[in-house]
Amino acid sequence: QVQLVESGGGLVQPGGSLRLSCVASGFTFSNYRMSWYRQAPGKERELVAGISPAGSSTNYADSVKGRFTVSRDNAKNTLLLQMNSLKPEDTAVYYCNTRVPGRNCWGQGTQVTVSS
Repeated sequence: QVQLVESGGGLVQPGGSLRLSCVASGFTFSNYRMSWYRQAPGKERELVAGISPAGSSTNYADSVKGRFTVSRDNAKNTLLLQMNSLKPEDTAVYYCNTRVPGRNCWGQGTQVTVSS
């Protein structure tokens, strides 16, 4: 079955950087678009970034453009999110996501906290 396992979250000061990873299994990773979402306390889950199956096309939320970079390594079934110039408002649980036939799949999430 589809499994998505995120890692790389933590506590970082404003202006700092983190790199999130999502290791996928149970499906042909290179055939599917992948996305990062986040959910802050008391807020709706929102799309952060997405990447096409081959990695040739990406899209970002306006709030992270120029600071975050999504990429993927199809040989390692891994989705990445490089987050730079982090702000307190980036604090959230970050989730890896893909849609395979009949299922919208989520990882367990990784907590990112930006605070001094």
